[in-house]
Amino acid sequence: MSLMLEEIRQQPAVLDRTLRRELKPIEKLKRRLEKERPRLIILVARGTSDNAAQFGRYLLEICTGIPVSLSAPSIFTLYGATLDFREVLVVAISQSGESTDTNLVLERARERGALTCGITNEPDSTLSRLAEHVFLVHAGKERSLAATKTYTGQLLMLYLAAYALGALVNLDDLRRLPAWAEAALRVEKEITGAAIRYRFMDHTVVVGRGLNYSNALEFALKLMETCYVVAERFSSADFLHGPIAIVESAFPVFLFTPGGVTWQPMRQMLDRLREMGADTMLITDRANPEAARVGSRRLCLPVKITHDSPLPAEVYTPIPYIIPAQLLAASLAAEKGLNPDRPRSLTKVTRTL
Repeated sequence: MSLMLEEIRQQPAVLDRTLRRELKPIEKLKRRLEKERPRLIILVARGTSDNAAQFGRYLLEICTGIPVSLSAPSIFTLYGATLDFREVLVVAISQSGESTDTNLVLERARERGALTCGITNEPDSTLSRLAEHVFLVHAGKERSLAATKTYTGQLLMLYLAAYALGALVNLDDLRRLPAWAEAALRVEKEITGAAIRYRFMDHTVVVGRGLNYSNALEFALKLMETCYVVAERFSSADFLHGPIAIVESAFPVFLFTPGGVTWQPMRQMLDRLREMGADTMLITDRANPEAARVGSRRLCLPVKITHDSPLPAEVYTPIPYIIPAQLLAASLAAEKGLNPDRPRSLTKVTRTL
Protein backbone atom coordinates (compact mmCIF):
# COMPACT_ATOMS: atom_id res chain seq x y z
CA MET A 1 0.00 0.00 0.00
CA SER A 2 1.33 3.46 -0.88
CA LEU A 3 1.91 6.13 1.73
CA MET A 4 -0.47 8.32 -0.26
CA LEU A 5 -3.29 5.81 0.21
CA GLU A 6 -2.46 5.42 3.88
CA GLU A 7 -2.60 9.18 4.40
CA ILE A 8 -5.87 9.53 2.49
CA ARG A 9 -7.38 7.10 5.00
CA GLN A 10 -6.13 9.20 7.92
CA GLN A 11 -8.21 12.24 6.98
CA PRO A 12 -11.25 11.72 9.25
CA ALA A 13 -8.93 11.58 12.28
CA VAL A 14 -6.92 14.58 11.05
CA LEU A 15 -10.06 16.66 10.62
CA ASP A 16 -11.37 15.76 14.06
CA ARG A 17 -8.04 16.48 15.73
CA THR A 18 -7.54 19.79 13.91
CA LEU A 19 -11.01 21.04 14.76
CA ARG A 20 -10.71 20.18 18.44
CA ARG A 21 -7.25 21.71 18.86
CA GLU A 22 -7.71 24.90 16.84
CA LEU A 23 -11.06 26.10 18.18
CA LYS A 24 -9.46 28.00 21.08
CA PRO A 25 -6.93 29.94 18.94
CA ILE A 26 -9.61 30.69 16.32
CA GLU A 27 -11.85 32.14 19.04
CA LYS A 28 -8.99 34.46 19.99
CA LEU A 29 -8.72 35.65 16.37
CA LYS A 30 -12.51 36.05 16.23
CA ARG A 31 -12.44 38.46 19.16
CA ARG A 32 -9.74 40.54 17.48
CA LEU A 33 -11.54 40.63 14.13
CA GLU A 34 -14.70 41.85 15.82
CA LYS A 35 -12.70 44.98 16.69
CA GLU A 36 -10.57 45.18 13.53
CA ARG A 37 -12.71 44.01 10.61
CA PRO A 38 -10.58 43.99 7.44
CA ARG A 39 -11.65 45.78 4.27
CA LEU A 40 -9.81 43.18 2.15
CA ILE A 41 -8.44 39.65 2.55
CA ILE A 42 -5.41 38.41 0.63
CA LEU A 43 -4.57 34.70 0.47
CA VAL A 44 -1.05 33.68 -0.47
CA ALA A 45 0.02 30.11 -1.33
CA ARG A 46 1.58 27.82 -3.94
CA GLY A 47 0.75 24.36 -5.32
CA THR A 48 -1.86 22.33 -3.45
CA SER A 49 -2.09 25.10 -0.85
CA ASP A 50 -2.97 27.54 -3.63
CA ASN A 51 -5.84 25.25 -4.61
CA ALA A 52 -7.03 25.42 -1.01
CA ALA A 53 -6.76 29.22 -1.27
CA GLN A 54 -9.09 29.15 -4.29
CA PHE A 55 -11.68 27.47 -2.06
CA GLY A 56 -11.04 30.08 0.60
CA ARG A 57 -11.70 32.88 -1.86
CA TYR A 58 -15.14 31.53 -2.73
CA LEU A 59 -16.03 30.66 0.86
CA LEU A 60 -14.92 33.94 2.41
CA GLU A 61 -16.50 36.20 -0.21
CA ILE A 62 -19.78 34.26 -0.15
CA CYS A 63 -19.99 34.04 3.63
CA THR A 64 -18.46 37.32 4.83
CA GLY A 65 -19.00 39.83 2.02
CA ILE A 66 -15.35 40.91 2.25
CA PRO A 67 -13.46 41.04 -1.08
CA VAL A 68 -10.73 38.40 -1.34
CA SER A 69 -7.68 38.42 -3.59
CA LEU A 70 -5.16 35.69 -4.34
CA SER A 71 -1.66 37.09 -4.05
CA ALA A 72 0.75 37.04 -6.99
CA PRO A 73 4.08 36.59 -5.16
CA SER A 74 6.10 37.71 -8.20
CA ILE A 75 4.83 41.25 -7.59
CA PHE A 76 7.12 41.25 -4.56
CA THR A 77 9.85 38.72 -5.40
CA LEU A 78 10.57 39.82 -8.98
CA TYR A 79 9.13 43.32 -9.36
CA GLY A 80 9.77 44.66 -5.86
CA ALA A 81 6.41 46.42 -5.69
CA THR A 82 5.30 48.20 -2.50
CA LEU A 83 1.66 47.78 -1.46
CA ASP A 84 -0.46 49.42 1.21
CA PHE A 85 -1.69 46.66 3.53
CA ARG A 86 -3.50 48.77 6.10
CA GLU A 87 -6.88 47.21 7.09
CA VAL A 88 -5.94 44.06 5.17
CA LEU A 89 -5.94 40.50 6.50
CA VAL A 90 -3.22 38.41 4.84
CA VAL A 91 -3.46 34.63 5.23
CA ALA A 92 -0.49 32.52 4.13
CA ILE A 93 -1.13 28.82 3.52
CA SER A 94 1.74 26.34 3.28
CA GLN A 95 1.99 22.66 4.17
CA SER A 96 5.68 22.93 5.11
CA GLY A 97 5.74 26.59 6.11
CA GLU A 98 8.96 26.93 4.12
CA SER A 99 7.73 28.24 0.77
CA THR A 100 10.15 31.10 0.17
CA ASP A 101 7.92 33.43 -1.82
CA THR A 102 4.85 32.79 0.35
CA ASN A 103 6.83 33.74 3.42
CA LEU A 104 8.28 36.84 1.76
CA VAL A 105 4.80 38.12 0.91
CA LEU A 106 3.70 37.53 4.51
CA GLU A 107 6.76 39.36 5.84
CA ARG A 108 6.29 42.35 3.52
CA ALA A 109 2.58 42.53 4.32
CA ARG A 110 3.20 42.62 8.05
CA GLU A 111 5.78 45.37 7.61
CA ARG A 112 3.19 47.41 5.68
CA GLY A 113 0.41 47.17 8.24
CA ALA A 114 -1.42 43.91 7.55
CA LEU A 115 -2.90 41.61 10.14
CA THR A 116 -1.23 38.30 9.31
CA CYS A 117 -2.25 34.67 9.77
CA GLY A 118 -0.52 31.45 8.83
CA ILE A 119 -1.99 28.02 8.15
CA THR A 120 0.58 25.22 8.17
CA ASN A 121 1.27 21.65 9.26
CA GLU A 122 4.64 22.57 10.78
CA PRO A 123 4.66 24.42 14.11
CA ASP A 124 8.42 25.11 13.98
CA SER A 125 8.44 26.47 10.42
CA THR A 126 9.47 29.88 9.15
CA LEU A 127 5.81 30.66 8.42
CA SER A 128 4.90 29.95 12.05
CA ARG A 129 7.50 32.48 13.19
CA LEU A 130 6.42 35.20 10.73
CA ALA A 131 2.65 35.20 11.23
CA GLU A 132 0.94 36.96 14.13
CA HIS A 133 -1.72 34.25 14.36
CA VAL A 134 -0.74 30.67 13.52
CA PHE A 135 -3.22 27.86 12.91
CA LEU A 136 -2.00 24.30 12.63
CA VAL A 137 -3.25 21.44 10.52
CA HIS A 138 -2.71 18.56 12.92
CA ALA A 139 -2.00 16.02 10.19
CA GLY A 140 1.18 14.52 11.57
CA LYS A 141 4.10 13.97 9.25
CA GLU A 142 3.00 13.80 5.62
CA ARG A 143 5.46 11.30 4.11
CA SER A 144 4.03 11.01 0.61
CA LEU A 145 5.07 13.79 -1.76
CA ALA A 146 1.45 13.99 -2.91
CA ALA A 147 -0.34 16.20 -0.38
CA THR A 148 -3.73 14.84 0.68
CA LYS A 149 -4.47 15.15 4.38
CA THR A 150 -2.89 18.60 4.59
CA TYR A 151 -5.16 19.85 1.77
CA THR A 152 -8.38 18.87 3.55
CA GLY A 153 -6.94 20.18 6.81
CA GLN A 154 -6.33 23.54 5.13
CA LEU A 155 -9.92 23.61 3.86
CA LEU A 156 -11.12 23.00 7.41
CA MET A 157 -9.00 25.89 8.69
CA LEU A 158 -10.52 28.16 6.05
CA TYR A 159 -14.00 27.29 7.34
CA LEU A 160 -12.75 28.32 10.78
CA ALA A 161 -11.32 31.53 9.32
CA ALA A 162 -14.77 32.32 7.90
CA TYR A 163 -16.25 31.61 11.33
CA ALA A 164 -13.74 34.00 12.92
CA LEU A 165 -14.84 36.69 10.45
CA GLY A 166 -18.45 36.35 11.56
CA ALA A 167 -19.78 34.04 8.86
CA LEU A 168 -22.74 31.79 9.68
CA VAL A 169 -20.52 28.72 9.74
CA ASN A 170 -22.05 26.29 12.21
CA LEU A 171 -19.47 24.54 14.38
CA ASP A 172 -21.79 21.55 14.75
CA ASP A 173 -21.78 21.19 10.95
CA LEU A 174 -17.98 21.32 10.98
CA ARG A 175 -18.01 18.55 13.58
CA ARG A 176 -19.86 16.38 11.04
CA LEU A 177 -17.05 16.69 8.49
CA PRO A 178 -14.98 13.78 9.89
CA ALA A 179 -18.01 11.48 9.56
CA TRP A 180 -18.67 12.68 6.02
CA ALA A 181 -15.00 12.06 5.20
CA GLU A 182 -15.31 8.55 6.66
CA ALA A 183 -18.34 7.94 4.44
CA ALA A 184 -16.35 9.09 1.41
CA LEU A 185 -13.71 6.46 2.17
CA ARG A 186 -16.35 3.76 1.86
CA VAL A 187 -16.33 4.08 -1.93
CA GLU A 188 -12.68 2.95 -2.10
CA LYS A 189 -13.47 -0.54 -3.42
CA GLU A 190 -15.65 0.93 -6.17
CA ILE A 191 -12.89 3.37 -7.09
CA THR A 192 -10.28 0.62 -7.33
CA GLY A 193 -12.47 -1.03 -9.96
CA ALA A 194 -13.06 2.25 -11.79
CA ALA A 195 -9.33 2.95 -12.02
CA ILE A 196 -8.85 -0.05 -14.29
CA ARG A 197 -10.94 1.66 -16.96
CA TYR A 198 -8.62 4.68 -17.04
CA ARG A 199 -5.32 2.79 -17.03
CA PHE A 200 -4.32 4.03 -20.49
CA MET A 201 -5.70 7.56 -20.07
CA ASP A 202 -3.10 10.21 -20.89
CA HIS A 203 -5.33 13.30 -21.30
CA THR A 204 -8.40 14.40 -19.39
CA VAL A 205 -10.38 17.40 -18.16
CA VAL A 206 -11.60 18.01 -14.60
CA VAL A 207 -14.51 20.41 -14.08
CA GLY A 208 -15.90 22.05 -10.96
CA ARG A 209 -17.88 25.17 -10.19
CA GLY A 210 -18.01 27.59 -7.29
CA LEU A 211 -16.99 26.05 -3.99
CA ASN A 212 -15.81 22.87 -5.73
CA TYR A 213 -13.69 24.65 -8.34
CA SER A 214 -10.71 24.23 -6.02
CA ASN A 215 -11.29 20.47 -6.09
CA ALA A 216 -11.11 20.48 -9.89
CA LEU A 217 -7.73 22.19 -9.60
CA GLU A 218 -6.52 19.78 -6.91
CA PHE A 219 -7.73 16.56 -8.57
CA ALA A 220 -6.11 17.58 -11.84
CA LEU A 221 -2.87 18.33 -9.99
CA LYS A 222 -2.93 14.88 -8.38
CA LEU A 223 -3.48 13.21 -11.76
CA MET A 224 -0.55 15.13 -13.22
CA GLU A 225 1.95 14.58 -10.42
CA THR A 226 1.13 10.97 -9.48
CA CYS A 227 -0.19 9.44 -12.73
CA TYR A 228 1.58 11.63 -15.34
CA VAL A 229 -1.78 12.38 -17.00
CA VAL A 230 -2.15 15.72 -18.78
CA ALA A 231 -5.14 17.02 -16.83
CA GLU A 232 -6.71 20.36 -17.73
CA ARG A 233 -8.90 21.94 -15.06
CA PHE A 234 -11.75 24.40 -15.53
CA SER A 235 -14.84 25.88 -14.01
CA SER A 236 -17.81 24.77 -16.07
CA ALA A 237 -18.36 28.37 -17.22
CA ASP A 238 -14.79 28.73 -18.51
CA PHE A 239 -14.90 25.29 -20.10
CA LEU A 240 -17.82 26.32 -22.27
CA HIS A 241 -15.93 29.41 -23.47
CA GLY A 242 -13.77 27.46 -25.90
CA PRO A 243 -11.92 24.54 -24.26
CA ILE A 244 -14.90 22.20 -24.69
CA ALA A 245 -13.77 21.96 -28.33
CA ILE A 246 -11.09 19.43 -27.28
CA VAL A 247 -13.76 16.89 -26.33
CA GLU A 248 -14.42 14.02 -28.71
CA SER A 249 -16.00 10.60 -28.49
CA ALA A 250 -14.86 8.67 -25.38
CA PHE A 251 -12.81 11.64 -24.08
CA PRO A 252 -12.72 11.36 -20.24
CA VAL A 253 -14.17 14.25 -18.24
CA PHE A 254 -14.39 14.21 -14.43
CA LEU A 255 -16.94 16.49 -12.75
CA PHE A 256 -17.79 17.53 -9.18
CA THR A 257 -21.58 17.73 -9.07
CA PRO A 258 -23.19 18.62 -5.73
CA GLY A 259 -26.74 19.85 -5.47
CA GLY A 260 -27.41 23.54 -5.03
CA VAL A 261 -26.98 26.52 -7.32
CA THR A 262 -24.13 25.00 -9.36
CA TRP A 263 -26.05 21.88 -10.35
CA GLN A 264 -28.22 23.27 -13.15
CA PRO A 265 -25.34 24.82 -15.16
CA MET A 266 -23.37 21.61 -14.61
CA ARG A 267 -26.37 19.58 -15.77
CA GLN A 268 -26.65 21.65 -18.95
CA MET A 269 -22.98 21.08 -19.66
CA LEU A 270 -23.41 17.34 -19.06
CA ASP A 271 -26.14 17.29 -21.70
CA ARG A 272 -23.69 18.80 -24.19
CA LEU A 273 -20.95 16.37 -23.22
CA ARG A 274 -23.32 13.45 -23.70
CA GLU A 275 -24.17 14.70 -27.20
CA MET A 276 -20.44 14.82 -27.95
CA GLY A 277 -19.95 11.23 -26.76
CA ALA A 278 -17.69 12.11 -23.82
CA ASP A 279 -16.95 9.59 -21.07
CA THR A 280 -18.11 11.44 -17.95
CA MET A 281 -17.42 10.49 -14.33
CA LEU A 282 -19.41 12.40 -11.68
CA ILE A 283 -18.47 12.81 -8.01
CA THR A 284 -21.63 13.50 -6.02
CA ASP A 285 -23.63 12.51 -2.92
CA ARG A 286 -27.15 11.38 -2.06
CA ALA A 287 -28.33 14.94 -1.53
CA ASN A 288 -28.32 15.28 -5.35
CA PRO A 289 -30.25 12.22 -6.59
CA GLU A 290 -30.56 13.65 -10.10
CA ALA A 291 -26.78 13.37 -10.54
CA ALA A 292 -27.09 9.62 -10.02
CA ARG A 293 -29.18 9.41 -13.22
CA VAL A 294 -26.89 11.28 -15.61
CA GLY A 295 -23.33 10.88 -16.75
CA SER A 296 -21.59 7.80 -18.06
CA ARG A 297 -20.38 6.85 -14.57
CA ARG A 298 -20.60 8.22 -11.05
CA LEU A 299 -19.01 7.96 -7.63
CA CYS A 300 -21.83 8.70 -5.21
CA LEU A 301 -20.94 9.15 -1.55
CA PRO A 302 -23.20 6.95 0.63
CA VAL A 303 -24.42 9.94 2.64
CA LYS A 304 -26.45 13.13 2.28
CA ILE A 305 -24.31 16.21 2.91
CA THR A 306 -26.88 18.68 4.20
CA HIS A 307 -27.15 21.45 6.77
CA ASP A 308 -29.71 23.82 8.26
CA SER A 309 -28.40 27.32 7.63
CA PRO A 310 -28.68 30.11 5.04
CA LEU A 311 -25.33 29.09 3.53
CA PRO A 312 -25.26 27.54 0.02
CA ALA A 313 -26.48 23.94 -0.12
CA GLU A 314 -23.08 22.63 -1.26
CA VAL A 315 -20.99 24.59 1.24
CA TYR A 316 -19.73 21.53 3.14
CA THR A 317 -19.17 19.22 0.15
CA PRO A 318 -15.57 20.12 -0.85
CA ILE A 319 -13.78 18.09 1.86
CA PRO A 320 -15.70 14.82 1.40
CA TYR A 321 -15.80 15.27 -2.41
CA ILE A 322 -12.02 15.46 -2.84
CA ILE A 323 -11.49 12.14 -1.08
CA PRO A 324 -12.84 9.92 -3.91
CA ALA A 325 -10.70 11.95 -6.32
CA GLN A 326 -7.61 11.37 -4.19
CA LEU A 327 -8.41 7.66 -4.01
CA LEU A 328 -8.83 7.51 -7.77
CA ALA A 329 -5.45 9.17 -8.35
CA ALA A 330 -3.75 6.74 -5.94
CA SER A 331 -5.49 3.73 -7.51
CA LEU A 332 -4.74 4.87 -11.05
CA ALA A 333 -1.05 5.33 -10.19
CA ALA A 334 -1.01 1.74 -8.94
CA GLU A 335 -2.71 0.53 -12.13
CA LYS A 336 -0.06 2.31 -14.18
CA GLY A 337 2.74 0.77 -12.10
CA LEU A 338 3.79 4.17 -10.72
CA ASN A 339 4.80 5.17 -7.20
CA PRO A 340 2.60 8.14 -6.15
CA ASP A 341 4.81 8.76 -3.11
CA ARG A 342 7.88 9.60 -5.19
CA PRO A 343 6.83 11.36 -8.42
CA ARG A 344 9.71 12.06 -10.75
CA SER A 345 11.36 15.49 -10.58
CA LEU A 346 9.49 16.55 -7.40
CA THR A 347 10.51 17.28 -3.82
CA LYS A 348 8.28 17.77 -0.79
CA VAL A 349 9.35 21.38 -0.16
CA THR A 350 9.54 23.68 -3.19
CA ARG A 351 11.28 27.03 -2.80
CA THR A 352 10.68 29.62 -5.54
CA LEU A 353 11.18 33.35 -5.92
